[in-house]
Amino acid sequence: MLSSAVSAAAEDGVLEVFLQPGEFHFGEGRTRLRTLLGSCVAISVWHPRLKIGGLCHYMLPGRGAHHGAHRALDGRYADEAMLLFAREMRAAGTTPREYEAKLFGGGRMFASGCEGCRSGMDVPNRNVSRGRELVQQYGLRLKAEHLGGEGHRNLLFEIWSGDAYLKFWGQNAEQSAR
Repeated sequence: MLSSAVSAAAEDGVLEVFLQPGEFHFGEGRTRLRTLLGSCVAISVWHPRLKIGGLCHYMLPGRGAHHGAHRALDGRYADEAMLLFAREMRAAGTTPREYEAKLFGGGRMFASGCEGCRSGMDVPNRNVSRGRELVQQYGLRLKAEHLGGEGHRNLLFEIWSGDAYLKFWGQNAEQSAR
């Protein structure tokens, strides 16, 4: 499923897809997904046997209780992006527990600190926490993460291999590989 992401065929036959904030892509084959992250978080999912998967780039942990049941799912919100993944996984005849996940982003864009932290508006930390919760809730196998810190990230995710490549311009990020 492709949102309004920009895509182009590369010389080597790879489909290049750039995801803007709030966009989502799930697919197969020689597809490379790219995004640029600040306080937003990206979750990649990959099925190692079928070589299918995708990436979401969410901006906020959730829309809140007032969004109404009749609205379409919106990839700007972590919980709804995961519902989009679950829908695509079901359509592929798979379950979330068959997928590996990687988490990226949640950086502070301003070194001066977090003006909204005291009021509960610490978006980067809330995004990171929600991403971790959703990976666990859906039973995805977390393989790697690079989260938090100060700065931004340029992410590439290759669906055919499940590999992710990251350039981080910043400091103090938390990272792990499992």
